Amino acid sequence: MAGPRRIRYTAGMDLGFETIGNACLIAHDRGPVLATDPWLQGPAYFGSWRLSHEVPRAQWDHVRRCKYLWLSHGHPDHLSLESLEQLRDKTILLPDHYGGRIARDLAGLGFSVQTLKCGQWFEISDRCRIASLANYNQDATLIMDLDGHLVIDANDAGNRGSGQFLNRERHRFHKRTVLACLTGYGDADMINFFDEQGHRVLPAAASKTPCGPGIKAILDHYDLDYFAPSSAMHRYNRTDSGWADEYATPIDAHGIDFDGGRRTLLPAFVQFDLHTGSYEKIAPKPNDQPLLPPEAFGDDWHTPLEAADVDVLRAYLRKVEHLRSCVGYVNFRVGGKDHVIDINREHRRGITFATPRQSLMAAVQWNAFDDILIGNFCKTTMHGDWWGKRGAEALYPHFTPFVTKFGDNGGAYTASELRAYFAEYFRRGYTEWTPDASEQEMRVALRGYL
Repeated sequence: MAGPRRIRYTAGMDLGFETIGNACLIAHDRGPVLATDPWLQGPAYFGSWRLSHEVPRAQWDHVRRCKYLWLSHGHPDHLSLESLEQLRDKTILLPDHYGGRIARDLAGLGFSVQTLKCGQWFEISDRCRIASLANYNQDATLIMDLDGHLVIDANDAGNRGSGQFLNRERHRFHKRTVLACLTGYGDADMINFFDEQGHRVLPAAASKTPCGPGIKAILDHYDLDYFAPSSAMHRYNRTDSGWADEYATPIDAHGIDFDGGRRTLLPAFVQFDLHTGSYEKIAPKPNDQPLLPPEAFGDDWHTPLEAADVDVLRAYLRKVEHLRSCVGYVNFRVGGKDHVIDINREHRRGITFATPRQSLMAAVQWNAFDDILIGNFCKTTMHGDWWGKRGAEALYPHFTPFVTKFGDNGGAYTASELRAYFAEYFRRGYTEWTPDASEQEMRVALRGYL
C-alpha cells in the first residue's frame, strides 16, 4: 500500500472529496457541495451499531455547508434520521427506488426531497454532476463527474447492473478515477446464527480473509486508479451484540496484502485533491466507550409477546407469497416462549428468531425487519435442510430479499407485484445478473417473476 502524499488541507479545497463516518463522501467544488449517506451521530439498528470513530468538527461543518445530500438506501447506517435532523435545510436527492418509500417517508417528515431518474445526469455545481443508479435490491450507486474526474460511490450496492452505465460512460473520463464501496471481513450483515444443538455457526467473517487482493481485483476489473474503503466503519454497541466486534473490520485492515502496482488504496478516512492526486489521512478519535445494555434502547429480553403481537407477525409474514414456495414455518422465541407461525407445512424448513419484543414489533411496524437481523442481537436458528447451507447463506435468496428488500422496501409481496417490480427495473436498462454465485442463485429464485 502506497503511503499518503501529504497536502495542506483547507476548507476551501478547490476540487476533491473527503470520506468520513461510515459511508459519507463529501464532494468539493470550490467548497463542499454534496454529501452522501451522512450517518454522523447516534447509533443504528436499535442501538446495536455505533460509528467506529467520531466525526471531526471540520467534516461536520463541511456537510452542513453542502446544498445537497444523497441517500443510497434505507438502512440506518446510511439513512440516519438523527443526523438528518441536523441537516433539515438541505435538499435530499434520492435514487428512483421502486415504490418510492424513502421519498414518501422523508417528505412526510417535512424534508425537501427530489428523486433522480436512473442514469440521468444532475448538476450539483459548475464542475460537479451526478448520476444515480437504483437497483432491484433497493440500494443504489452514485456516479460523480468532478470536472472530468470519475468518483463512484457504490456503498453496499454491488454491481447489479450499474456496470452497464459505467461501460457506456467510461470513455468520457480521462482523468483520475476513484471507487468507494463496501469491503471487509463480512460482518456488515446478519451473522448471529446457531445450529439446532445450540452451537454458534461461525460466520465467514471469522476467517478474516485479507481484503487487499479483492480490492485489487475490483480496480483491475473496472480499470480504476484509486480505492476508498467504505460502509464498514462501525462497531457494536450493545451487550447482546458486542460479541460480533471480533468480526468487525479494523480501518487499517483493508490494505492487508494489497499489491496495487499502479492502483492505490486510500486510507479509510481521507481528504483527496483531484487536481494533484495528493491526499491526507483524516485521523478521527475512535469510539471506544463501553457497551450499553439493550434496556438503554428500549429492549428487554424478558418481555413476552401479547396475543395481538402474534396476529401482527402472522399477517406480516403471510403477505409474502414467495415464502409459501419454500418455508414451512417461522418461530419467534420472545420472552422465553415460542410462537410458531405456519407458512406452508409441505416444506420441512423452519426458522427460529430469538429476539426482544420491543425491537421486533417496531421492525415489523416500520417494515424494517432487516434492522433486527443486521443488528446481530437477534439469534437465528435454521431448521431442516436449506439446500445444504448454513448461517446467513441459508436465508438467501428465498427469505431475506423477498421479505426485506422486495417486500418491506419495494412493496412487492405477491407474484403479480413482483413481476411488475422487476419489469420496471429491467425497463430502465440498468439491471443484469453478474456471474457471481449469489446473483445466479437470485436469478433462479426469481424465474417465476421475470
